[in-house]
Amino acid sequence: MTKNDAVKVLDLLRAAYPDARCALDHEDVFQLLVSTMLSAQTTDKRVNMVAPALYAAYPDAASLAKAEPEEVAPYIRSIGLYRNKSKNVVKMARELCDRFGGEVPGDYEALVSLPGVGRKTANVVLADGFQVPRIAVDTHVFRVANRIGLAKAEDVLKTEEQLMRKLPKDRWVEAHHCIIFHGRNCCLARSPHCEECCLLGLCEQAGVK
Repeated sequence: MTKNDAVKVLDLLRAAYPDARCALDHEDVFQLLVSTMLSAQTTDKRVNMVAPALYAAYPDAASLAKAEPEEVAPYIRSIGLYRNKSKNVVKMARELCDRFGGEVPGDYEALVSLPGVGRKTANVVLADGFQVPRIAVDTHVFRVANRIGLAKAEDVLKTEEQLMRKLPKDRWVEAHHCIIFHGRNCCLARSPHCEECCLLGLCEQAGVK
């Protein structure tokens, strides 16, 4: 797919999903960071269900840093890997307080140095919390980008690199959200709705189940 075709894809996706945005409810960058950490191997919808009570109890890094993982776990028991996630968010909050004064850093290297924060989480926080042009490659972005021809890569890092080369930098964040929405609503993993797809004329795998 050429760069011009890639822009056409973005235009079509933006028209199809004008409300595409971060699906994790959050009031500040700290909540965005924690919710993104919690969303691994579970749905954003499930995270949004448990988040209000969690943030009512622990509204900032300072309060979460004082908690023990065993105290946090009951708030997130309904999401996957909740015990490990409880440990990670508490460790993360403690390091935020110790190293960054309780404030979420807007720097990639600083973010990935925190416990439980990987590349995807850091990119989400930078893009949606600090409006830094980044592309966060989750399972939807990886699948859709490689299926339709925006990328041809075997792993998420190479997919991210190829998307950054192919797409205009000022549309990276938009692309991330639109591709996710398309993956959730049309380009499903097992049964993509090709006959209903807005990218039918551009997709390299149209009709391939």
